[in-house]
Amino acid sequence: VQLQAYGGGLVQAGGSLRLSCAASGQTFSGYIMGWFRQAPGKEREFVAAISRYGGSSRYYADSVKGRFTISRDNAKNTVFLQMNSLKPEDAAVYYCAAGSPVLSAIRQWRMYRYWGQGTQVTVSS
Repeated sequence: VQLQAYGGGLVQAGGSLRLSCAASGQTFSGYIMGWFRQAPGKEREFVAAISRYGGSSRYYADSVKGRFTISRDNAKNTVFLQMNSLKPEDAAVYYCAAGSPVLSAIRQWRMYRYWGQGTQVTVSS
């Protein structure tokens, strides 16, 4: 699976961005999809994940819960991250990932096999 993330940019605090991650390959729907982010000098951290196939289960970091929404469109092989009420601390490079982690490991970036190249999100205060 090859992943291509896009949609990042510069936004003012309180604004919104929608990230997209397009996947190649016919097995997209069978992967758990995740979004992670990494700010300079910090560890890569979990943002959100969505279960395979219908995406009925979604998981969020506490820091983004209620502000971010992850979704997937299997017909378009794409996963989205809608980010609202952005804060300066949300600024980072955002990565999409695909894998098959067990539920207890869904927030661990090392459990994901495929990664996109990252897209920069900058939030001005």
